Parts: sequence; C-alpha cells; structure tokens
Amino acid sequence: MSRPDARQATSAATKADPKGEREHPYRMKDLCEQTGLTRQAIHFYIQQGLLPPGHKTGRNMAYYSHEHVAKLDMIRKLQRERFLPLKAIKAVLSGDTGDFVPAQRQVLRDIKARLTSNNLKPAAAPQMIAAKPLCKQHGVSIDDLERMAKLGLVRLIDDRGPLRIPEDQVWIIEHWGRIRALGFTEELGFGVDDMAIYEEAISNLFEREKALILPRLSRLSPDRAAIMLEQALPAIHAFLSRYHLAQIRNFLAAIE
Repeated sequence: MSRPDARQATSAATKADPKGEREHPYRMKDLCEQTGLTRQAIHFYIQQGLLPPGHKTGRNMAYYSHEHVAKLDMIRKLQRERFLPLKAIKAVLSGDTGDFVPAQRQVLRDIKARLTSNNLKPAAAPQMIAAKPLCKQHGVSIDDLERMAKLGLVRLIDDRGPLRIPEDQVWIIEHWGRIRALGFTEELGFGVDDMAIYEEAISNLFEREKALILPRLSRLSPDRAAIMLEQALPAIHAFLSRYHLAQIRNFLAAIE
C-alpha cells in the first residue's frame, strides 16, 4: 500500500480542520476581546503591514492565530509605554532596525548614553495631553487630527476615554493650526494628506543619513561622536531650511 503524498496529507488535514482552527483559533470578535482593540483598529494595523492578514475561510470570514494576539499586545505596549509612531513599531516587529553590525550597534548605544541635548533624548514616559482642547486652541479639527493619526504623523490615544496625544507631538498640531490660519483651508483643497510629502521626504533623507553618517561616527570614541552629532544637527537643519528657500527663490526668479 503506497504512502499518501504531501498534497494528499495536506488535503486530509484541511478536511479534518477546514477552518485551520488549531493554528487560528480566534475570530475577529475574539481578537477584540483578547486585546481590547476595536475591529477598525485591527484592520488598520493589517492594512499598514504591522499585522499579517487572518486565515480566510470565506469571503467575509477569517480566523487569527496566537501570533496575532502577541503582536497586537506588543503594538499596544509600544504605543502606551514608548509612544512610537507606526513606522517605528513596524520596524520593531519586523526586526528591521538598520543594517548595522553588532559592534556598530554597541557603539551607537554608547553614543546615545552620552547625548546631553534634550532635543535628542527621548522622554521615558511623555506626558499625555488632552487632544480636543489642544485642537480647539490651535484651530485644528478633530477630523484633521484623526487623519494625522491614520497617516502615522501623531500618536492618538483613546483607551476608551478622552483623546490624548504625547506632549512631544503637540508641536505638530501647533504648526498645522498655523498653516490653516494662514489660509491653507480645506475649502481650497488643502488637507492633512499634503503633509505626507514632507514626511516621506524627511523619512527618506533620514534613512540615507543613517547609512552615510552613523557608521563613520562609530570609528570615533562615543564621547567625541556624541559631541559632533549634537553640534552638527543645528547646522544641517539650517542648511535644509536655507536650501529649501533657495529652491523656491530660484523657481520664482525663472518665471518671466
């Protein structure tokens, strides 16, 4: 009697467990109860690539694994304790934290420990600010705030209570309110999505900066590298601002 091939074995296993419930025991309802997250939030994490899709058993039915629960718990922890943006959380979950060898990572940890600038040292537990009064103060709609959160520009925390954002992200609301007040209104077609071009440009710039600068700084002592990094950043930021202005000025000068 011949042994069943792999395809037959898989087919038999599927018939014995048609929904894959051994590996995927949770329905969406169960996932929400296990994690305390809403259905919309979980679907959003799947859309953003933070969470793999469920095991589909029908057009509108999917089952989820213990891995989904563990990743959702990790996402909530990173959001609540470190208030990381979604891109950073995605990098943590995927293990994509840079192309540095272990020795370089240790040097970077040493540099981080020696930084003194408050602008570079992340707060261990940022204070949470009530979002609605903040938006009202700066003339920003709640719709705009929620869209910023969808785009990953700010962290929006509700915990089934008043909306809050980390204190170190308040400046984003302040600047957007200033832009709105200058006349860049929704009626003219300006929206939060327009900020995405700047987020994308800065993110791409930062990725190239990491590859260019940090491996070179790792050749220095951590003390010297920390000093250079802190002193160079204001000069780099001033260059970016002046170069942006020069681009606009040259564009206008070419128009006759």
